[in-house]
Amino acid sequence: MSAKSLTCVALLSALMLSSPPVTWADNQPVTTLSQNASFAEVSSLAQQGNAEAQQQLGVMYYYGQQGVAQDYKQSLYWFQKAADQGLARAQTDLGILYAHGQGVPQDYKQAMYWYQRAAEQGYDDAQVKMGTLYANGQGVAQDYRQAMYWYQKAAAQGNADAQYGIGSLYQHAQGVALDHKQAFYWFQKSAAQGNALGEAAMGWMYDNGYGVAQDKTQAAYWYSKAAMQGNADAQTDLELLYGTPDSGGGPTYVRPVYNHRR
Repeated sequence: MSAKSLTCVALLSALMLSSPPVTWADNQPVTTLSQNASFAEVSSLAQQGNAEAQQQLGVMYYYGQQGVAQDYKQSLYWFQKAADQGLARAQTDLGILYAHGQGVPQDYKQAMYWYQRAAEQGYDDAQVKMGTLYANGQGVAQDYRQAMYWYQKAAAQGNADAQYGIGSLYQHAQGVALDHKQAFYWFQKSAAQGNALGEAAMGWMYDNGYGVAQDKTQAAYWYSKAAMQGNADAQTDLELLYGTPDSGGGPTYVRPVYNHRR
C-alpha cells in the first residue's frame, strides 16, 4: 500500500464510517407506509408523531428525494423528533449530522452522545461509529480498547465496517498485540461482504505478505475490487503494482481489470 495508505489504513475515519442516513433499502420498511410512499404521505404521518415516518422524512430532506429540496436543517429537525422517541436509526442519523457538521456545527461530543444511545439498543451501525470515534479520539479521549469493544459488538452482528476496524487494530497493534493473521482474518470477513476498505486491506496484505503468503495476483485482485468501488488508495496501489516487475523484468501477474478509475 502507498505510504499515504499505510499511515491511514489503521483507522476508519469518522467520515468513512459516518455513512449517510439509512433508507428503507437498509432496514425493514415502516409498517404504515409502503417503500414508495410519497412525501405527502410520509409528512402527514410524521406530523402525527410517527417516529418511523419522521426518520424517513429526515432522509428525504437529507438527499432531496421525492421532489423536496435538500435541506440539512429540516433533516436535523425530523431526525431529532424521531430520536427523542428512542428510534435507534434516527439517533444514529442525528449523530451523523453532528459528526459531519451538516445542518448544525460539527460536534463530535454530540455525535458520540447520539451514537451511544443507539448503540446501547444494540444498533450495529451506531456501535461501529462509536468504535471509530474512540479510535480517532473524536469527542472522547482516544481509547483503542473501547474501540475494539464496540467494533466487536457490531462485528458479531456481521457489520463489515466493524470487521475492517478490528483488522486495523490488530494490524497496527492498537489496544491489542500485533497480529497479522488476526488482521487478515477480519479483513477477509469484511472483504467477503464487498466492503471496499476490507478489499483494499486484503490487497495490501497479499501485496506485502502479512498474515498470508505474498501473492501479487491476489493483491491485484483485491485492489481491483476496491478500486472499482472508487477507493482512491486501492486505485493508487493497483497502479503501483502494475509497474512492479518480477525478478526477470516481466509482469508479476495478469492484469485483472481495466479502466478501474471511475
